[in-house]
Amino acid sequence: MSPPSTAMPTSPHLIADSQSDPATSAVIDAVIDAALHQLNHRSREKLGDRYRRLRRQSLVIAEPLSPEDCCVQAMPDASPVKWHLAHTTWFFETFLLERFESGFKPFHPQFRMLFNSYYEGVGERFPRPQRGMLTRPALAEVLAYREQVDQRMLLLIDALDANGASTSAVAAGGGDAQPQLAQFLSLLELGMQHEQQHQELMLTDIKMLLSLNPLQPAYQPLPESVPLDDPAELALQWHRIEAGVVEIGHAGPGFCFDNETPRHRQFVEAYQCASRLVNNAEYLDFIQAGGYQDPSLWLAEGWDWKEQLALRHPLYWRRDAQGQWSEFTEYGVQALQPHRAAVHLSYYEADAYARWAGARLLTEAEWEHAAAHLQGGGREFFGVAWQWTSSSYAPYPGFVAAAGAVGEYNGKFMVNQYVLRGSSSATPLNHARLSYRNFFPATARWQVSGIRLARQG
Repeated sequence: MSPPSTAMPTSPHLIADSQSDPATSAVIDAVIDAALHQLNHRSREKLGDRYRRLRRQSLVIAEPLSPEDCCVQAMPDASPVKWHLAHTTWFFETFLLERFESGFKPFHPQFRMLFNSYYEGVGERFPRPQRGMLTRPALAEVLAYREQVDQRMLLLIDALDANGASTSAVAAGGGDAQPQLAQFLSLLELGMQHEQQHQELMLTDIKMLLSLNPLQPAYQPLPESVPLDDPAELALQWHRIEAGVVEIGHAGPGFCFDNETPRHRQFVEAYQCASRLVNNAEYLDFIQAGGYQDPSLWLAEGWDWKEQLALRHPLYWRRDAQGQWSEFTEYGVQALQPHRAAVHLSYYEADAYARWAGARLLTEAEWEHAAAHLQGGGREFFGVAWQWTSSSYAPYPGFVAAAGAVGEYNGKFMVNQYVLRGSSSATPLNHARLSYRNFFPATARWQVSGIRLARQG
């Protein structure tokens, strides 16, 4: 989807408590020193501006929608836009204002329960499949909630003095000023990254919702000129990568979620990586060859799932009485573009296609190593579609979740899901990175997910 904008939310490096071991304390001191070194008056202004822009982007995504659009839930795995707008605000209120604001009072005491997603440590939650039942609070009240929390958050950001020490407002949580400041900055960064994940989810949830409407409404008008790929430039090539020990995971400064750490080594056999993603024409060949009717291509659970739902093509594809294919897009129903990447595919569909093509899916270690080292030999690693890997979503060796409720952000979801790598057309431009690990169940189709093939040797 076009406007810049998860997945399931994934937790970053947070400052540990005072009972950390000496090695951890040294890391904490380094993080604090780095944060304080960069926190001059100019950088604080940029932080406030960044917060404003990011929060405004969520409202920009919602602008084409009616209040009725914002209240409806397309399916149990999706959420209403109104809920996304409220939940991302709840995150700042719960994890920052409640902790760091002097004399904190909640905007509404029941919002703590209504807009808690999955944080058991915070308290009671409203059931996810029933979020579409929340006709109250009204959209106008949710927008007022956002506005008030934003005003209070910006007061906290502005409360940091010129040399990076904290005033009483930021240090209201108690303890030494420098650790409190570092914790505030870390949680603020997490909150902004969290909102970007929900901006992508807003776009994919909106698309799912509008696709179910018999009117097939467009989310936004079709631009006057939509660039089409040149077929001559799209021939699939294979890039061989030698066997060896590779390093994967986040490295260097900058934000990352905790599931991207620690950086570690893995051995990979020699493999070949496709130069681009599978496109619509190639996936249509799979359909026309009977790929959805051939049980030898499918994992057993995938076959049963597909048969139960009578699936015969990707989520948003349509076929008319004359046999012509189209696709529901953010611009409404459009003719299927053969050289665009095939998207909105489940893991089961991606795996079946790869088997039919005499190939397989990359592991996440292979994907990260290839994306880092092909140096222009590959395309569409980022900004087109998340790419399914064959790697189950599991902790890296040495992974440690953050303490407290924020530690629920990611680690507890490391079961029964697969890793996707890259980023999609719905991902905010500054939200993608080489080590980012997205993850969804094998049945998920409503995200912008596609296929990059691999072969042995």
